[in-house]
Amino acid sequence: MLCEKIITSESVGIGHPDKICDQIADLILDECLKQDENSRVACEVFASSKTITIAGEITTKAYVDVVKCAWKVLKPLGYLENDFRILLDINAQSSDIAKKVNINKNLIGAGDQGIVFGYACDETPQYLPLSLVLSNEFLLKLTNLIRTKKLLGYLYDMKSLVSIDYQNEKKPQIYSIVLSVQHTKNKKKSIIKKEIEDIIINPILKAHNLSSKCKKYINYAGDFINGGLFADTGLTGRKIIVDTYGSIANHGGGSFSGKDYTKVDRTGAYFARYIAKNIVAAKLAKKVQVQLTFCIGLSKPILLHIETYGTNSISNEKIFNAVLKTFNFDLYNIVKTLDLKKPIYHLTSVFGHFGKGNLPWERLDKVGILKRISRSE
Repeated sequence: MLCEKIITSESVGIGHPDKICDQIADLILDECLKQDENSRVACEVFASSKTITIAGEITTKAYVDVVKCAWKVLKPLGYLENDFRILLDINAQSSDIAKKVNINKNLIGAGDQGIVFGYACDETPQYLPLSLVLSNEFLLKLTNLIRTKKLLGYLYDMKSLVSIDYQNEKKPQIYSIVLSVQHTKNKKKSIIKKEIEDIIINPILKAHNLSSKCKKYINYAGDFINGGLFADTGLTGRKIIVDTYGSIANHGGGSFSGKDYTKVDRTGAYFARYIAKNIVAAKLAKKVQVQLTFCIGLSKPILLHIETYGTNSISNEKIFNAVLKTFNFDLYNIVKTLDLKKPIYHLTSVFGHFGKGNLPWERLDKVGILKRISRSE
């Protein structure tokens, strides 16, 4: 069945090949920042067959054992040291780019051009689309039960897909749920279906006051014994929609993991989310998309666009002006405001970059200012 009112979001687990690569890249970034907060990192990880390649550009005063970083991610997932060979192809940052980025002590230039988007809505306490929140919650709960050995016979490569029917926008309903999880050879499909429904899906739906009477496709293709890096290749930055807002908002196309704070496709996206979330929390609109456009070498974005989808409680012009007066768009200030020199990036590499309360771009510290300024406009 197809319906224009049905919206779908996806999530993938910590053992998914692409997410393994994202975790390694962000752990390397964090290890560099721990020792040298001015590290310039653009780390890419590619995994195929029995080889993992760590590549990219890194300029830092830190000494980081990147192979050790990789094994910090791989071993908890059950991999052994003779499972892979790890190759390195790491170079320094281009001197041409460095000159444009490192302007002076209090001024940072954008490390590249780019378009980024931030989104927020009042649909959930996380200010994220319900379909995305549910997709992540299903896999996070399952992962925690596997880690603590409270649910046996499952492995960490998993995916979820949640579709929400908005024909009645005041009371959305679950249309369908797809969940696939790698398992051991002796795990029966009937047991998997029952456990996933009874222990994972239905309790979470109940907590959200949603009916469990929907289509559920659990390991629908049958056995999922061969998974992870033994079954598929992995690459950093291939799950950009999973990392952000599901299928709801736009995306500029730039990935996040393995990139330091001078890379505006990451930093700009975090700042855009920070703005959008505070707008919605201030009740200036029920859902908002913030677009920022950057030019390489410039310290501020060259364009700001705010879309409220007709849900604004005051004029879009007033919202725009309030945002300009509330937020400082200088890249150096963005980095300082959002604590982006700190080694916090491993917290983002799985289950999304947004909606986690311990991340600085999720703060709601501009709500009062936005309300006050918007009233005076």
